[in-house]
Amino acid sequence: MSKHDEDIIDERGDSRLGEDPRSTATAGPVQIHPVDLGRIHVPTPVMLSPMAGVTNWPFRVICEEYGPDGLYVAEMITARALVARNPKALRLCRFAPSEKIRSLQLYGVDPSIVEQAARIVVDNNMADHVDLNFGCPVPKVTRGGGGSALPWKTDLFTEVIHRVVSVCGPAGIPVTAKIRVGIDHEHETFLEAGHIAQEEGCAAVTLHARTTAEYYGGHSDWSRISELVERLDIPVFGNGDIWGADDALAMVRETGCAGVAIGRGCQGRPWLFADIKHAFEGSDERTNPNLGQVCAVILRHAGLLTEFYDGDERMAVHDLRKHIAWYLKGFPVGGTTRKAFMECENIADVKRVMDTLDPQAPYPQRIIDKPRGRVRYAKKVHLPYGWLESRTTTHEQRETLFGDDPMDVSY
Repeated sequence: MSKHDEDIIDERGDSRLGEDPRSTATAGPVQIHPVDLGRIHVPTPVMLSPMAGVTNWPFRVICEEYGPDGLYVAEMITARALVARNPKALRLCRFAPSEKIRSLQLYGVDPSIVEQAARIVVDNNMADHVDLNFGCPVPKVTRGGGGSALPWKTDLFTEVIHRVVSVCGPAGIPVTAKIRVGIDHEHETFLEAGHIAQEEGCAAVTLHARTTAEYYGGHSDWSRISELVERLDIPVFGNGDIWGADDALAMVRETGCAGVAIGRGCQGRPWLFADIKHAFEGSDERTNPNLGQVCAVILRHAGLLTEFYDGDERMAVHDLRKHIAWYLKGFPVGGTTRKAFMECENIADVKRVMDTLDPQAPYPQRIIDKPRGRVRYAKKVHLPYGWLESRTTTHEQRETLFGDDPMDVSY
């Protein structure tokens, strides 16, 4: 047992939502060093966080082309869907030949099913690195005991990690875990979860510095990242409110984290990874493309999505629509034009709408390094009945959780 195991369960931090950790950041050089996750060498520990419906291989490829040699993680794969050979799950497990490290994230509640999914990954050489999702706050996930709800049940959390590491370890595939601070501030789990992950063989932990109840609202509390860094021997990646390169520098400076994980900040802005690369190299160079240059990225994204969907332009362009809205954020593009983009059915349609835009329009200064993506504020947490009554699962809870769960079978 770790030297902190005895006192970790009842420990609570004092920081609360609303205090922006960047407000106290001081200027100065920032040191970030390569990280080794088992046999995987990560030269610059910058991670593209898995995001549902976003981080399929076309988007990952674009981000990696801009950024450093880091980790660009595939969107969450539900273990039961992979075991059932669901076609969409299998499509999401694909990687492009150019991807240097194939990082795949698994989600599941039933340890046996997650173990089977990990075995499929290993036996079919599907990934170089496996991340486990214990951070998703979405109600349809937490009401089934998954995502950020699961670490509250220490027996279940321990068993899932143990089984996956037991499968992946002998194959030389490092396992990491993504967690949140806890369900709410009365039910925090991150310190204990971090220790369990370390003791069960995880190579690193990523902490999104919000509770489930805080969802994506307000400021993430970076002081919790500092707490976890102080308590663990394995690398800790910090996640939450990195909207620009200076935020990445500030997080490392303020928390001492080994690396940073980028989520919503890169939506419609994959060149954020170039900015972060420059920042960690000590350069002030930043990427602020004009509208014509942004449109070129959109068309490249469209072409890669067409490959992803095996030549189906209609599916590719439908997937692209949300990205277009993010790419065009802040540009002087009227509602009629935006609506026209949302009605495109193929790449030719996209090009026709683009021809109506001013390619020289400069990147809008007012949105640089500002929050992006959908901001969802604090909300009620949906949990299985009686979930908070005990830190371990009952026989009845396991029967309910591990039964036929349509949410966990298909996409």
